[in-house]
Amino acid sequence: MMNVLGIFKRDATRHTILASGQVVPDSARCVQCGICSYNCPIGIDVRAHAWRGAPVVHSQCLTCGECVARCPRGVLRFEKTDLFAGRKS
Repeated sequence: MMNVLGIFKRDATRHTILASGQVVPDSARCVQCGICSYNCPIGIDVRAHAWRGAPVVHSQCLTCGECVARCPRGVLRFEKTDLFAGRKS
């Protein structure tokens, strides 16, 4: 039973890390092949973000990592961010 609980804890930790991050492109390396956008399950135009050199800040982004994993040139990476920075309580 302990092994199963360990898996859930590991998955929860991974989810927390992904939820507090965003996909960031290196626009100088991008050749605009569109593989990242094609593999996005939500249909986000990741290629356009890479073209502009802007992080993928999209309310529907799942941070599933498909775009990062499928990029043949390693243009995309996850970067940890504070989602609530600048927000006052």
